[in-house]
Formats: sequence, structure tokens, C-alpha cells
Amino acid sequence: MGLLDNLKAKLAPAKDKVGALAQQHEGKIGEGLDKVAKAVDSKTKGKYSGQITNGTGKAKDALGKVAHKDSPGGPTLPVTP
Repeated sequence: MGLLDNLKAKLAPAKDKVGALAQQHEGKIGEGLDKVAKAVDSKTKGKYSGQITNGTGKAKDALGKVAHKDSPGGPTLPVTP
């Protein structure tokens, strides 16, 4: 086994646990992202609203992929060899 194979084998249980936690708490995490985005937008006085909105959307998309990777019909993450 190569170094990457060993690393993947050791990270597999953590990846499954993160997915389960993300699925269980997806709503709270999404609300937290919105709250942080609003606070940052307020601190920057709206100067970076577009970037903040874009980043929040991407974070929510990634959260959805992690939370629903194993559900039937849900998004699947690409597997790299």
C-alpha cells in the first residue's frame, strides 16, 4: 500500500462520521452560515455583499453534498483513484 492508500484508509471513518453529523445538523449549520454571513456583511458595511453571498451559497452546496452523499437520488461526490 502506498502513502495515499494508507491515508485514505485512516480517513474513511472520519469522513463517514462527518457526513452523518452534517446530515443530522444540516439546518443548524445552514443557519449558522447565514448568521455569520450577515455579521460579516454588516462589519464590511455591504462592500463585499456579492462575494459573501456567493461564498455562503457555495458553502451550503458543499454542506448539502456532504450531508446527502449516501441518500438515494442525492448528489454523489466524485471518487478519485
